[in-house]
Amino acid sequence: MIASLRGTVINIGLSSAVIECHGVGYEVITTPNTLSRLVRGEEALLLTTMVVREDAMKLYGFIDNESREMFAVLQTVSGLGPRLALACESVLSPLEIAQAISGGDSKTLQRVPGVGKRMADRLIVELKDKVAAFSAGVVEDSTGQGVISAGNDVASAVVVEQVSQALVGLGFSEKQSDDAVTFVLAADPTLDTSGALRAALAKLSGK
Repeated sequence: MIASLRGTVINIGLSSAVIECHGVGYEVITTPNTLSRLVRGEEALLLTTMVVREDAMKLYGFIDNESREMFAVLQTVSGLGPRLALACESVLSPLEIAQAISGGDSKTLQRVPGVGKRMADRLIVELKDKVAAFSAGVVEDSTGQGVISAGNDVASAVVVEQVSQALVGLGFSEKQSDDAVTFVLAADPTLDTSGALRAALAKLSGK
């Protein structure tokens, strides 16, 4: 599984970019917003998700972890594949998608090409309980420079919950998990979910 790419942007197309890493060019399908942040000839870092089908193997790229996670969550809806999931993120930010689903706002979801009333209603029914963390913890920066927290206390609480659950899933006790996450976030409040998880694992393993 290719989880991320860091390399030189050698081509930017209408719906994808090619990033060269150690002499190999990887085509990454992504949103217009992400493409607008890339500059040909400069280094870029994209988080990626590989989707394997019988007739194709494609890489989808994201500027931040929230977008990648929302891409995965959207595809848990029956009848919604990677192309439509990416279309959703081309029109709406992860926060806007989460807010529309949580609020039962079918009309906002239907702004996405390919999402009709039936699919919008399906998104609301099937994902309402799955998008709470997105609507609570992450907001896209209006300047287009990445993401900012929707209030430090709220964002921190979301990171604690997500990382603690991941650690419990790995076999640590709930108290061990909560204590470790609280400790690493106190040391560095800017840590996102993945960074907090790595730091908490290092603390729990004594490294």
